[in-house]
Amino acid sequence: MLAVFAAGVLWGRLSPSTSAKLLGTDEMVQVGIVVKDIEKASRAYAEILGMEVPAWFLTDTVDKSHTEFRGKPSEARAKLAFFKLKNITLELIEPVGGPSTWREFLEEHGQGVHHVAFEVKGMEEKVKLLAERGVPLLQKGDYEGGRYAYVDGTRRLAVILELLENF
Repeated sequence: MLAVFAAGVLWGRLSPSTSAKLLGTDEMVQVGIVVKDIEKASRAYAEILGMEVPAWFLTDTVDKSHTEFRGKPSEARAKLAFFKLKNITLELIEPVGGPSTWREFLEEHGQGVHHVAFEVKGMEEKVKLLAERGVPLLQKGDYEGGRYAYVDGTRRLAVILELLENF
């Protein structure tokens, strides 16, 4: 996490105090990894971590999730599996459905770390403030009880950030 904010400090207008103010937190809650096969990846992580293989689930359809990718409604869906570790959650993501940041990442980079996530309050304000600082919105949507937004920090921070509200 420090490396992410250090990159922001070195590359532009983010200072350590500004970074925490922008997000409203300095606690990373999740690392998201895009995979080609959720079942295979879940078994592999379970074996390495010494944990049970988690059940995966399919994200909601666009009529419930209101997913937008690059400013347009998208039929994007994903199979998700979660490993709850001591201090962070590991999320495995297999893209299915329409255009999405997950599918784009898989096509351009293959499997790998897609994002780091922070729980925030005031999602719309955070997205606006980040966009003003060169970290634009990629994808957003709703999930049961909350919402998410991916912002493109790859140029400034070398990683996509996910903002989670009501995580």
